Amino acid sequence: MPFTRGKKPTAVAGSKIPKLHVKSSENRDEGSQVKRSSSPPHGAPKKRMAFLDITNGHKVQISLPGKKKESVKKATKKATTNSTSVSVKNQVNLKKPSSVSSEDVEPEKERFDVHKDEEEVQSDAATPVDQLEAAKPLAVRQLPAHLQRPPIPPEFDIDAENSEDCFMSPEYAKDIFDYLKQREEKFDLTDFMPKQPSLNPEMRAILVDWLVEVQENFELNHETLYLAVKMTDHFLSLAPINREMLQLVGSTSMLIASKFEERNPPCLDDFLYICDDAYKREELISMEARILQTLSFDINIPIPYRFLRRYAKCVSAAMDTLTLARFVCELSLQEVDLVPVRGSLLAAACLLIALVTKDLGGWAPILQFHSGYQTSDLAPVVRRLHSMLTAPPDDKLKAIRSKYSHKVFFEVASMPVVQLEALEEALSRDAT
Repeated sequence: MPFTRGKKPTAVAGSKIPKLHVKSSENRDEGSQVKRSSSPPHGAPKKRMAFLDITNGHKVQISLPGKKKESVKKATKKATTNSTSVSVKNQVNLKKPSSVSSEDVEPEKERFDVHKDEEEVQSDAATPVDQLEAAKPLAVRQLPAHLQRPPIPPEFDIDAENSEDCFMSPEYAKDIFDYLKQREEKFDLTDFMPKQPSLNPEMRAILVDWLVEVQENFELNHETLYLAVKMTDHFLSLAPINREMLQLVGSTSMLIASKFEERNPPCLDDFLYICDDAYKREELISMEARILQTLSFDINIPIPYRFLRRYAKCVSAAMDTLTLARFVCELSLQEVDLVPVRGSLLAAACLLIALVTKDLGGWAPILQFHSGYQTSDLAPVVRRLHSMLTAPPDDKLKAIRSKYSHKVFFEVASMPVVQLEALEEALSRDAT
């Protein structure tokens, strides 16, 4: 119930509640003017307040809701009294003779002269170059060399159209992808299968195929799938495991990737369920800690999917062309010999195959500018991807082809594979 202002609570007749001896407003005002002792009682802690000195509390004016009119009257009366006292003092000062000595004026003059001398010294110490630099507007002043960014040619500025969209970060988009490309050097991989005596490339391919099904069933982002495969490969390159634990490593990597990429990641029990309760809850939690400790908690691994979308934007590729490149890139996750290939290079090769398949040209100068790769860099990876596409499909690996045979993905899995001669022609043409 809201408190009614201006009314005092009335005591019920016959009530046994003792009356509180509350001071009136005048007593409160007088009490607030009483000077409190600055020395604390014996054994009491030292007083300390964050915003004001508690001993000067009488100087703080607090306006209560019920006393608004009264406080206004007091303030008006006080202002009138002050103005009257000031006028009386002025008249008295006018009647007094001029008894102000030169000794009282000289310190003021000397203080101003000192400040003037300091300003003159500062102005004399500044060189003409410094004065000109200070006179320039802030926008005209030249930044230090380490803060200057190389200019982007207007024909290669693909982020200019998003200049008003702060969510696209147009000012930092190229710097972000340049940074991700530099970070790839930290996550270089080699063929780790010799370090895994209990595993073989076929087992790893089956695991990736199963992770694709998990990504579809949970409706996770594609970034989550790519990051889970990357974390699995990095963990297997550092820690030998038994084949019975391979599915646990893959599902735990997907759990970590979901926490990193998803807004609403699946819970731990969901991953136990998809493993058909082959592992216990404690085993999944223990494997999660082991993977993170093995990777030194650095799981922000650059993945090819991010570079693929960036490069597709450079040439304004349609969604069907981008989906075809995604299909090729996702198939490459099952190939263990493509594990050492960096994500940016793999994404560039997949996009080139999609462009040639759709007869949209080859590696344009804008792609070379943003990716930093020439066709000579892409040629070995393009040929390896083409042999993967032309190889007969494995009956045990159906998840990716079945996924991209759906109408949602433009049925790109059923499209005929581009001829190798067309790819070689595009590589040679762009090389010149």
